[in-house]
Amino acid sequence: MALLPLNAGRNTLVDIARTFGPDGKPLAVAELLNQSNQLLDYMPWKMGNLPTGHKASVRTGLPTVTLRSFYRGVKVGKSGRNTIEDVCGMAEARNEIDVDLAKLNGSVNAFRQSEAAAYIEAMNQTMAQQLIYGDTSVNPDGILGLTPRYNAIASGGPSAANIIDAGGTGVNNTSIWLVVLGENTACGIFPKDSEAGLQQKDLGEIDAFDENGDRFRALAEMWTWKFGLHVADWRYVVRIANINTTDLNTQAGTQAITAATWINKLMIRALARIPSMGMGTPVFLCNRTVKEMLSIGALDKSQNALSFTAALNQFGDVGAGSVAGSGTGIRGGTVLFQGVPVITIDKLLSTEARVV
Repeated sequence: MALLPLNAGRNTLVDIARTFGPDGKPLAVAELLNQSNQLLDYMPWKMGNLPTGHKASVRTGLPTVTLRSFYRGVKVGKSGRNTIEDVCGMAEARNEIDVDLAKLNGSVNAFRQSEAAAYIEAMNQTMAQQLIYGDTSVNPDGILGLTPRYNAIASGGPSAANIIDAGGTGVNNTSIWLVVLGENTACGIFPKDSEAGLQQKDLGEIDAFDENGDRFRALAEMWTWKFGLHVADWRYVVRIANINTTDLNTQAGTQAITAATWINKLMIRALARIPSMGMGTPVFLCNRTVKEMLSIGALDKSQNALSFTAALNQFGDVGAGSVAGSGTGIRGGTVLFQGVPVITIDKLLSTEARVV
């Protein structure tokens, strides 16, 4: 299967950042974001049409088409549509570093940069958690993520057709998501007339306060990220739910390689649910446990392959001394399933309740 281009026709955060100021700061921050959040390499972003997010009309049904005979009329039809409004959340963090502590390092800038890396990682984790589990009915300050949109099989409306049950019945379940990323399928959004991605503002040297209210001089920074999720067409997201992690780790029960609910088989079923892969860039999202067992299960299933390399390379190009870098396959830092990137999202839980 042909490998998928990374940035064909899409505006990732790095692409958007290149349009900002000549100092390169927004671009540098965007590149750091991508290093700690692989999803941002693939996820397109667009400016919403509202100061709070994005309002759009989404298609819920197709018009009726008539096969007409001579002298027979045709009834007027129309497509089903529904208006949705996706809101953006505002993540913000501040840090205050004691001036004298920063100077102890010998390089104030180097010390502040090391601190910045932690804040970038924290912002990434917040975005990832909201992307998967954000629920505005629980936390109105957050966003509406994927899970609330695909969380009921029996009474979930049209999107229930894109929830695949992996057979887990307890509260030790996880999910795999197949998302076709594109402006007309599913994409990130940021508020109208605002900037995309994580924004850093140097507040300079200020008077900070300790727990007793006493002052000390500190170097201050503020980090903000306004983001949301817009799903324009529910058919381009598939959730494989109820993956029992105990069965997965032991390759038994619902996750035995001979079981109909083995995740490798269900991922193929998920791919078949997508109407057209050409509508965007498909990616699988899973946690580290799933990603680990995917490859282990593939090797066990392919033990009679012509060679060990042939069995392993079904998930990408694996070579001696492989390291993450540019390109495809594990050598390039990307694992593939049927040509689709498999991306690690650490915020995907292994303690999900059963979806029914």
